[in-house]
Amino acid sequence: MEDFKKLFNSFSSLKIGIVGDVMLDSYMWGHVDRISPEAPVPIILLDKKDHRIGGAGNVALNCKSLNATVSVLSVIGNDANGHILKRLLMDNQIDTSFLIQSDQRITTNKTRIISKNQQMMRLDEEMITDLENEQQELLLKRIQDYISIEKPDVVILEDYNKGVLTEEIISTVIRLCKENGIVTAVDPKRKNFFAYKDVDIFKPNLKEIREALNVIGENIDLKTLQHFHDVLQAQLNHKISFITLSDKGVYYHQDKNAAMIASHLRDIADVSGAGDTVIAVAAMVYAASRDVKLMAEIANIAGGLVCETVGTVAIDKEKLLAECESILKY
Repeated sequence: MEDFKKLFNSFSSLKIGIVGDVMLDSYMWGHVDRISPEAPVPIILLDKKDHRIGGAGNVALNCKSLNATVSVLSVIGNDANGHILKRLLMDNQIDTSFLIQSDQRITTNKTRIISKNQQMMRLDEEMITDLENEQQELLLKRIQDYISIEKPDVVILEDYNKGVLTEEIISTVIRLCKENGIVTAVDPKRKNFFAYKDVDIFKPNLKEIREALNVIGENIDLKTLQHFHDVLQAQLNHKISFITLSDKGVYYHQDKNAAMIASHLRDIADVSGAGDTVIAVAAMVYAASRDVKLMAEIANIAGGLVCETVGTVAIDKEKLLAECESILKY
C-alpha cells in the first residue's frame, strides 16, 4: 500500500524553479444594484478587492503549498502591479531573488469583476511581445545562476504566451537541466508548442493538442490519445505525455505505460488555475516517486479539488492527502 504521508512529507526536500509568465490576479467583488441609465449594463456596487498570485506564480504557490522550496524566474514590470505581485510572492515564502523587474515591461494583471460568484467581466493589462535581447540575456544569466547555486530537483516551464518564454530561453533551460540531471515539466501554449524538445513531462490540455495538430472532432478514446502521444513524441522526443481532458479526467503515456484516468465527481465553482495546480502536483509527485501512474492519479485529484473554490487558489496539502488516502487504493 502506498504510504501517502511519507510521499507528501518528502515534498519538503524538493527545490523547484518556476520559469515563465508570472502575473497578478485581481478580484473585485460586489453586488448588482441596478441597470445603468447610460448603457444596458449592470451597475456593480463594490464590496471588496483582493490580489492573488497568478499565471506561473500560481504554479509556484501550489508547489509552496506542498512545502517545497520554490523560486520564480521571470521578468515583470517595475510598476505598481509588479510591486504588489513581488510582495505577495515574498509573503508566501517564494524566493524572488531571481525575479527581474524591468522598466521596459508591464506586469500582467487580470482583473475579474465578480457578483454572486459569477464573473461579470475581466479586464487585462499585459504585454505579449517577446523579451528584448537585453532582458532575455539578463534572465538567462539568472537561470544559470539559479541552477548553479540552488541545484534544483525540478524546473517547471509555465507558458502563457506573454513573451517571457522565448525559444532561446526554452532551449537553454532544457539543455541546462539535462546537463544537471534536473526534471523538466512544461505547461505549453500554442505559440511555442513544438519548442519544448527533450522535456521530461509535457502537459498540454486536449484543446491545445487539437489546435497544434489541426485535429477536428470530439472523439476521446485511448486509441486517439495514444496516437496524439506518438505524433507529439516524434517531434518533441519527450519522456512523458500528460494530457488533461477537462471533465473527462487525464491521460498519461510513458513508454508502453499508458492509461486514461476518469475525473472524480466535484461541485465545480471555477476552473481558473486548475492547470497550474495539475502541473505543480504532477512535477512534484514524479520528482519524488518517479511513478508516472501515481503522478497522474494525484494530479487528477488535485485539479478537481481547486475547482471547488471561486478564484485562483493553491492546493490544500492536508485536503489533498486526505483525498488520496480515501480514493486511491495502492
